[in-house]
Order: sequence, then C-alpha cells, then structure tokens
Amino acid sequence: MIISDLHLHSKYSRAVSQKMDLEGIAYWAKLKGINLVGTADWTHPLWFRQIKEKLKEIFPGVFQLKNYPEVSFVLSTEISSIYSHKEKVRRIHNLIFSPSFETAEKIIKKLSNLGCNLFSDGRPIIGLSSKELLELILEIDKNSFLIPCHIWTPWFSLYGSKSGYNSIKEAFEELSDYIYAVETGLSSDPIMNWQIKELENRSIVSFSDAHSGQKLGREATVFIFSDNSYKAYSYYDIIDALKQKPDSKLKIGYTIEFFPEEGKYHWSGHRICNIRYTPEEVLKKGIICPVCQKPLTIGVENRVFDLSEKIIKKEELSFIKNKSELTFVYDKEKKRRPFVSIVPLLEVLLEITQSPAKAEKEFLRLIKNLGTEFEILLKKSYDEIEKIGGEKLKQAVEIIRERKVFVDPGYDGVFGKVKIFNHQNEEKKPQETQKSLF
Repeated sequence: MIISDLHLHSKYSRAVSQKMDLEGIAYWAKLKGINLVGTADWTHPLWFRQIKEKLKEIFPGVFQLKNYPEVSFVLSTEISSIYSHKEKVRRIHNLIFSPSFETAEKIIKKLSNLGCNLFSDGRPIIGLSSKELLELILEIDKNSFLIPCHIWTPWFSLYGSKSGYNSIKEAFEELSDYIYAVETGLSSDPIMNWQIKELENRSIVSFSDAHSGQKLGREATVFIFSDNSYKAYSYYDIIDALKQKPDSKLKIGYTIEFFPEEGKYHWSGHRICNIRYTPEEVLKKGIICPVCQKPLTIGVENRVFDLSEKIIKKEELSFIKNKSELTFVYDKEKKRRPFVSIVPLLEVLLEITQSPAKAEKEFLRLIKNLGTEFEILLKKSYDEIEKIGGEKLKQAVEIIRERKVFVDPGYDGVFGKVKIFNHQNEEKKPQETQKSLF
C-alpha cells in the first residue's frame, strides 16, 4: 500500500511556510505515514536546483532524500493558467507531472521562452490556456501528465462557478481524452464527482494542496499493488494506475477525504456580509446577496447540482466496515474506487485539549509511542489507542471511523467547523446544519 500526496507547495510559493523545504516535507510525511509525495513547485528555478542537488533517483521517475528512505518523491507541480476563452476570463489550476529532470528542464525552458515569469511564484501564473499547457508538455514528452486541480473551487478550477467551464471537452477540446483523472478538492468528495457523466470513466483522486507540513495528507490517494510479489514501482506505474490500465502494476485502492462540508467553498454565500445559503436556499432565494445586492459566491454543492446528470441518494451507496471498524463508502455497483473520510489528528487533538501547543505536543507523543497519523486514524485497534492516547481519543477515532462527526459547512473562503464532541450545543441540530442536496 502506498499512501500518496502529490499536490503540495514549497517555501517558494506564496503564503507557504518557510519550513516547506525537502527535509521539512519528508519529515512531516514520515510522521503522517505518507509514502509518496510530490516535490511541488519544480518550475521555480531556485527550487528546481535544490531538487536536483538533493534528490537521488531510486527507480525511474521516483526519488528519495538521503536521510528519509521511508518517503519517496515524484516531480509534480501546480500551474495557474489565467486567460480569455469564449468571451470569458478563465482561471484554471492544473497539476502537471514530469517523468524526469530532463523533461522538467525542457518544460521550464519552453515556458520561459514563452515569457512566463517562473521566478515570481512556486505556483506560476501563465497566460497559456489549459489546453495549450497540456499540448506543450505532451509535445516535450508523451509521458508527461496533467490533472485538473480541485476541480470545483469557484475561482480557480475547471468547473469553478466564477471562471471555469461546464465540461472537460469545453476546456481541452480535442485533447480532452488525455485527461484521465481529476482532483476532488477539499469541498467535494467522490460521491459528488460520481454524479458527473464525463467523470464516469476517469480516476477521482485527492491530495492535500498543503501549504505547511501539518496540512500534508489531509486528503490523499492510496495505491495498491495488483500483485503481492511486487515491491518496487516507478513513475510510469503511478501514471498507468491513474490511467486505469488493466495490466498496470499499481491500482488506485481508495482515497482519503476531508468531510467536504469542512471545505471553504462547500456552500454558497458572501463572507463580507455574513450571508450563507444552503443549496435549497440558493434555489429559493437566488444568487444575489440580500445585503449588498452583489452576486454570491456559488458553492461547490450548487455547482455540482447544476452539472449533475443524476443525484446519488444514500440508498444507492454501500457503507462497509473493515476489520478496524473503518467505514468505506462505495457506489452500490462497486464500479468506482471507494473512499474513507477523516478529521486530521491535530484537529482532533485540538478539540480534546483546547490548546494548539498541547495538541502539537500530544501529536508528537502519539506518533512516537503509537504509530503514524494514518495508522492511528485508520488502522490501530481501539484498545491500542485507548492505552496510549486515552479514552477521549479512542472515542474520537471511533466517531470518525463511523462517519458520525458534525460539520458546520464552509462558504465563500471560510472553512467549515468540525465538531466531534458536544455538537448538541450548536445553534442548529446536526441534521439541520448538514442538510444537503446529496
């Protein structure tokens, strides 16, 4: 099993912790139990130089740091395309992968020659369209790969309500068949994406988009070997898994998800005016803010509803527990890869301790004495958790594994509020606050 987080950022991106260097990324990946991470930001010349100097290739397209054999890297980075298409300004973020330093250097050179300022930010803003970016990387190396990022985010995504498209075909035109996978983003989960017809045969993946080590793995994709005799893998095996090739060495086993209500664009609203609408309220009241008379930021749930061919009801899903009492969510016919939902361990400990300093101290103690974050959240027995972490932590993990957390949904850039305990005191009852089109 390979737990991967392939979308994150380095210290060369804006609003990112200065501790997000290669060692810092590997350190937190090891604590959390992540086996494979993206290098992030490799289009930035200074960061790319550090990557080349410090990483050693162990298998084709897979790299490691000298002192962190538990954590491997692949060359992945996010690029922001801002351009005009069909009389509308588009702002689309895409995750691109390179199989080698040589290919990455060619892509960097080509983008620079086209006038892209790669020194400005680890996630550069370029004037190429999403289609032109895909065409560019494929012309340089057919083994390059592109995944549209956090596809429902209103402002910067493929389906975004503010600047996106209504389909992959509309964005990538004749190259749309080269889009084999999409990233859910924090405000949507696989169920919501399963409702979109053109995603029916594409992989649904999830990554953290982390700006600090603590946020690594808040979403992740788990790859499994198709044959137990395999012990090593390459970049090409990862790409084959994303393409769902029948004979691939690796396959997507499942994804690890945020509860989507916690995402900061789940519902619609207007943060400045303190207006938040449920999907039903948007349908009844419209999309204009009643305070300032400006358009609301339309949230992910409403946008998914607009583009869905059908709405998946709870009775059309299967909830299956494994031997660790962890609940996996499947579509009824099991045509899609399942998922599990988590609350990051630091968030759990913050609710228990009510102190950021105490929560981080307890996090490190638990990692040292009990196991990695994912082992604690997904695998360890309740007896083991109680013995090392106490009764309260055991109860919290049990609630998470059974999908019984309470989340007051986020909207217009405001993260949702997760509650594991004492949510009875919220102004609205859980079932009322979490009322959903899905």
